[in-house]
Amino acid sequence: MPYSLSWMPAVLRSAGLKVAEVPGWLDRGRREMGRIEGVICHHTATTRDGNMPSLRTLMEGRSDLPGPLSQLGLARDGTYYIIAAGRCNHAGGGEGHWRRVDGNSHYIGIEAENRGRGEDWPQVQMDAYVRGVAAILKHVGSGVDRCCGHKEYAPSRKPDPSFDMALFRARVSAIMNGTGAVRPLIPPADNTGRPTLRRGDRGDHVRFVQQKLGLVGDGKFGPMTEATLRTFQRAHDLVPDGIVGPRTWAKLDST
Repeated sequence: MPYSLSWMPAVLRSAGLKVAEVPGWLDRGRREMGRIEGVICHHTATTRDGNMPSLRTLMEGRSDLPGPLSQLGLARDGTYYIIAAGRCNHAGGGEGHWRRVDGNSHYIGIEAENRGRGEDWPQVQMDAYVRGVAAILKHVGSGVDRCCGHKEYAPSRKPDPSFDMALFRARVSAIMNGTGAVRPLIPPADNTGRPTLRRGDRGDHVRFVQQKLGLVGDGKFGPMTEATLRTFQRAHDLVPDGIVGPRTWAKLDST
Protein backbone atom coordinates (compact mmCIF):
# COMPACT_ATOMS: atom_id res chain seq x y z
CA MET A 1 0.00 0.00 0.00
CA PRO A 2 1.21 3.57 -0.56
CA TYR A 3 2.91 5.14 2.47
CA SER A 4 2.43 8.69 3.72
CA LEU A 5 5.50 10.51 2.42
CA SER A 6 3.98 10.90 -1.04
CA TRP A 7 4.50 14.68 -0.82
CA MET A 8 8.31 14.53 -1.09
CA PRO A 9 8.72 14.88 -4.89
CA ALA A 10 6.41 17.90 -5.11
CA VAL A 11 8.09 19.65 -2.17
CA LEU A 12 11.57 19.13 -3.62
CA ARG A 13 10.53 20.15 -7.12
CA SER A 14 8.90 23.30 -5.74
CA ALA A 15 12.34 24.25 -4.42
CA GLY A 16 13.75 23.99 -7.96
CA LEU A 17 15.49 20.68 -7.34
CA LYS A 18 16.01 17.78 -9.73
CA VAL A 19 14.03 14.71 -8.73
CA ALA A 20 14.10 11.12 -9.98
CA GLU A 21 11.39 8.83 -8.63
CA VAL A 22 12.64 5.26 -8.21
CA PRO A 23 9.97 2.81 -9.42
CA GLY A 24 7.92 1.42 -6.54
CA TRP A 25 8.95 4.11 -4.06
CA LEU A 26 5.40 4.86 -2.86
CA ASP A 27 4.99 1.28 -1.57
CA ARG A 28 8.54 0.91 -0.24
CA GLY A 29 9.22 1.05 3.49
CA ARG A 30 9.48 -1.05 6.65
CA ARG A 31 6.12 0.26 7.83
CA GLU A 32 4.27 3.59 8.12
CA MET A 33 6.03 6.66 9.50
CA GLY A 34 4.95 8.60 12.56
CA ARG A 35 4.71 12.39 12.63
CA ILE A 36 7.68 13.82 10.71
CA GLU A 37 9.80 16.05 12.92
CA GLY A 38 13.03 16.51 11.02
CA VAL A 39 15.83 15.27 8.79
CA ILE A 40 18.96 13.24 9.48
CA CYS A 41 21.85 13.90 7.09
CA HIS A 42 24.00 10.93 6.07
CA HIS A 43 26.68 10.06 3.55
CA THR A 44 26.90 6.73 1.78
CA ALA A 45 30.58 5.97 2.56
CA THR A 46 30.82 4.60 -0.95
CA THR A 47 34.09 3.44 -2.47
CA ARG A 48 32.78 3.90 -6.00
CA ASP A 49 32.76 6.71 -8.52
CA GLY A 50 29.68 7.69 -10.47
CA ASN A 51 26.61 9.74 -9.86
CA MET A 52 24.57 7.49 -7.52
CA PRO A 53 26.31 4.09 -7.30
CA SER A 54 24.74 3.31 -3.91
CA LEU A 55 21.14 3.47 -5.12
CA ARG A 56 20.49 -0.27 -5.18
CA THR A 57 21.98 -0.71 -1.70
CA LEU A 58 19.79 2.08 -0.36
CA MET A 59 16.75 0.34 -1.83
CA GLU A 60 17.55 -3.24 -0.91
CA GLY A 61 19.80 -2.94 2.15
CA ARG A 62 22.94 -4.84 3.11
CA SER A 63 23.61 -8.32 4.47
CA ASP A 64 23.57 -6.90 8.01
CA LEU A 65 20.70 -4.44 7.59
CA PRO A 66 17.56 -4.82 5.46
CA GLY A 67 16.43 -1.97 3.24
CA PRO A 68 15.28 0.51 2.48
CA LEU A 69 18.10 2.46 4.13
CA SER A 70 16.80 5.98 3.49
CA GLN A 71 13.86 7.79 1.99
CA LEU A 72 16.08 9.94 -0.21
CA GLY A 73 19.38 9.51 -2.02
CA LEU A 74 21.26 12.64 -3.08
CA ALA A 75 23.44 12.10 -6.13
CA ARG A 76 26.68 13.89 -6.84
CA ASP A 77 24.98 15.97 -9.53
CA GLY A 78 22.36 17.27 -7.07
CA THR A 79 19.51 14.96 -8.10
CA TYR A 80 17.26 13.65 -5.35
CA TYR A 81 16.32 10.00 -5.85
CA ILE A 82 12.99 9.25 -4.16
CA ILE A 83 13.53 5.77 -2.72
CA ALA A 84 10.83 5.12 -0.12
CA ALA A 85 7.68 6.71 1.28
CA GLY A 86 7.67 4.66 4.48
CA ARG A 87 9.93 3.98 7.45
CA CYS A 88 13.58 3.20 6.65
CA ASN A 89 16.52 1.75 8.57
CA HIS A 90 18.76 4.83 8.58
CA ALA A 91 18.94 6.32 12.07
CA GLY A 92 20.30 3.69 14.45
CA GLY A 93 19.72 3.72 18.18
CA GLY A 94 19.82 7.45 18.73
CA GLU A 95 21.94 7.66 21.85
CA GLY A 96 22.97 11.25 21.07
CA HIS A 97 21.54 14.73 21.53
CA TRP A 98 18.55 14.07 19.25
CA ARG A 99 17.37 11.04 21.26
CA ARG A 100 14.11 12.78 22.07
CA VAL A 101 12.44 10.87 19.25
CA ASP A 102 12.92 7.66 17.29
CA GLY A 103 14.78 8.79 14.19
CA ASN A 104 13.62 5.91 12.03
CA SER A 105 9.97 6.69 12.74
CA HIS A 106 10.03 10.50 12.90
CA TYR A 107 12.99 11.70 10.79
CA ILE A 108 13.47 11.55 7.03
CA GLY A 109 16.86 10.11 6.11
CA ILE A 110 18.93 11.59 3.25
CA GLU A 111 21.92 9.54 2.08
CA ALA A 112 24.24 11.77 0.06
CA GLU A 113 26.73 10.07 -2.25
CA ASN A 114 30.18 10.70 -0.77
CA ARG A 115 33.11 8.60 0.41
CA GLY A 116 33.21 10.45 3.72
CA ARG A 117 37.00 10.40 3.79
CA GLY A 118 37.89 13.82 2.47
CA GLU A 119 36.10 13.66 -0.87
CA ASP A 120 35.23 17.16 -2.04
CA TRP A 121 31.53 17.98 -2.14
CA PRO A 122 30.45 19.31 -5.54
CA GLN A 123 28.83 22.72 -5.17
CA VAL A 124 25.75 21.56 -7.04
CA GLN A 125 25.33 18.65 -4.60
CA MET A 126 25.83 20.74 -1.47
CA ASP A 127 23.45 23.42 -2.74
CA ALA A 128 20.84 20.73 -3.36
CA TYR A 129 21.45 19.28 0.11
CA VAL A 130 20.83 22.63 1.81
CA ARG A 131 17.81 23.50 -0.30
CA GLY A 132 16.25 20.06 0.04
CA VAL A 133 16.54 20.00 3.82
CA ALA A 134 15.15 23.54 4.04
CA ALA A 135 12.17 22.61 1.85
CA ILE A 136 11.38 19.51 3.92
CA LEU A 137 11.65 21.31 7.26
CA LYS A 138 9.38 24.13 6.06
CA HIS A 139 6.84 21.63 4.79
CA VAL A 140 6.63 19.73 8.09
CA GLY A 141 6.69 22.90 10.18
CA SER A 142 9.98 22.23 11.97
CA GLY A 143 12.89 24.54 12.71
CA VAL A 144 16.50 24.06 11.71
CA ASP A 145 17.24 22.50 15.10
CA ARG A 146 15.46 19.41 13.76
CA CYS A 147 18.23 18.82 11.23
CA CYS A 148 21.13 16.75 12.50
CA GLY A 149 24.03 14.74 11.22
CA HIS A 150 24.07 10.98 11.77
CA LYS A 151 26.96 11.20 14.22
CA GLU A 152 25.06 13.80 16.23
CA TYR A 153 22.08 11.46 16.44
CA ALA A 154 24.03 8.23 16.96
CA PRO A 155 27.65 8.99 17.94
CA SER A 156 28.76 5.36 17.85
CA ARG A 157 27.99 5.06 14.14
CA LYS A 158 30.16 6.04 11.17
CA PRO A 159 31.62 9.58 11.24
CA ASP A 160 29.71 12.36 9.54
CA PRO A 161 30.71 13.58 6.09
CA SER A 162 33.39 16.20 5.75
CA PHE A 163 31.31 19.30 6.34
CA ASP A 164 30.48 21.30 9.45
CA MET A 165 26.91 20.61 10.62
CA ALA A 166 26.67 23.96 12.43
CA LEU A 167 27.57 25.76 9.21
CA PHE A 168 25.22 23.49 7.27
CA ARG A 169 22.33 24.36 9.61
CA ALA A 170 23.15 28.06 9.25
CA ARG A 171 22.86 27.74 5.48
CA VAL A 172 19.60 25.82 5.80
CA SER A 173 18.25 28.49 8.16
CA ALA A 174 19.16 31.25 5.70
CA ILE A 175 17.26 29.50 2.93
CA MET A 176 14.24 29.01 5.20
CA ASN A 177 14.33 32.69 6.18
CA GLY A 178 14.68 33.88 2.59
CA THR A 179 18.11 35.43 3.14
CA GLY A 180 20.30 32.70 1.63
CA ALA A 181 21.59 32.86 -1.91
CA VAL A 182 20.36 30.10 -4.18
CA ARG A 183 21.56 29.09 -7.62
CA PRO A 184 19.44 27.57 -10.36
CA LEU A 185 20.17 23.85 -10.53
CA ILE A 186 18.45 23.29 -13.88
CA PRO A 187 19.22 25.84 -16.63
CA PRO A 188 16.04 27.46 -17.98
CA ALA A 189 17.14 26.81 -21.56
CA ASP A 190 19.83 25.07 -23.59
CA ASN A 191 22.47 26.91 -25.62
CA THR A 192 20.09 27.23 -28.57
CA GLY A 193 17.38 28.85 -26.50
CA ARG A 194 15.06 25.86 -26.24
CA PRO A 195 13.33 25.90 -22.85
CA THR A 196 13.71 23.27 -20.17
CA LEU A 197 10.51 21.22 -20.25
CA ARG A 198 8.71 19.31 -17.53
CA ARG A 199 5.32 17.83 -16.79
CA GLY A 200 2.52 20.36 -17.34
CA ASP A 201 4.24 22.25 -20.17
CA ARG A 202 2.59 22.62 -23.57
CA GLY A 203 3.52 23.71 -27.06
CA ASP A 204 5.59 22.93 -30.11
CA HIS A 205 8.73 22.08 -28.16
CA VAL A 206 6.79 19.43 -26.25
CA ARG A 207 5.37 18.11 -29.52
CA PHE A 208 8.90 17.81 -30.93
CA VAL A 209 10.05 15.84 -27.87
CA GLN A 210 7.06 13.52 -28.12
CA GLN A 211 7.78 12.80 -31.76
CA LYS A 212 11.42 12.01 -30.96
CA LEU A 213 10.20 9.60 -28.28
CA GLY A 214 7.81 7.87 -30.67
CA LEU A 215 4.67 9.27 -29.05
CA VAL A 216 1.63 11.00 -30.48
CA GLY A 217 2.60 14.66 -30.70
CA ASP A 218 -0.30 16.39 -28.94
CA GLY A 219 1.96 19.06 -27.39
CA LYS A 220 0.89 18.27 -23.81
CA PHE A 221 3.61 17.12 -21.39
CA GLY A 222 1.62 14.62 -19.36
CA PRO A 223 2.37 11.44 -17.38
CA MET A 224 2.90 9.27 -20.47
CA THR A 225 5.41 11.70 -21.93
CA GLU A 226 7.22 11.89 -18.59
CA ALA A 227 7.37 8.11 -18.16
CA THR A 228 8.61 7.57 -21.73
CA LEU A 229 11.19 10.30 -21.30
CA ARG A 230 12.51 8.66 -18.10
CA THR A 231 12.92 5.39 -20.00
CA PHE A 232 14.80 7.22 -22.75
CA GLN A 233 17.04 8.93 -20.20
CA ARG A 234 17.89 5.67 -18.45
CA ALA A 235 18.75 4.05 -21.78
CA HIS A 236 21.15 6.87 -22.61
CA ASP A 237 22.89 7.20 -19.22
CA LEU A 238 21.13 10.44 -18.34
CA VAL A 239 19.58 11.32 -14.98
CA PRO A 240 16.04 9.88 -15.27
CA ASP A 241 14.32 12.95 -13.85
CA GLY A 242 11.67 13.29 -16.56
CA ILE A 243 12.88 16.81 -17.37
CA VAL A 244 14.13 17.95 -20.77
CA GLY A 245 17.18 20.02 -19.88
CA PRO A 246 20.28 20.80 -21.99
CA ARG A 247 21.76 17.28 -21.82
CA THR A 248 18.49 15.60 -22.74
CA TRP A 249 17.94 18.08 -25.59
CA ALA A 250 21.39 17.20 -26.95
CA LYS A 251 20.73 13.47 -26.75
CA LEU A 252 17.34 13.83 -28.44
CA ASP A 253 19.02 15.76 -31.24
CA SER A 254 21.52 12.93 -31.81
CA THR A 255 18.96 10.11 -31.95
